[in-house]
Amino acid sequence: MITYEPFWHLLKASTETTYTLIYKHHISSSTIDRLRKNKPLNTTTLNDLCRIFNCNISDLVCYKPSDQDQSL
Repeated sequence: MITYEPFWHLLKASTETTYTLIYKHHISSSTIDRLRKNKPLNTTTLNDLCRIFNCNISDLVCYKPSDQDQSL
């Protein structure tokens, strides 16, 4: 399962807030909701977040094995 837990730690450590992401950087509130619920995001959104925070993708997402993962 992909989780956005690192994103929330990064956000907390930064001067940005969900409010500034929405109103200053034009990240939609539905994207914030998708981040909260660990739902899939497109690569354009991940690129935008990396640009905003000047970070690598590994600073936003991580993989955690889960029983909910599809079998291969």
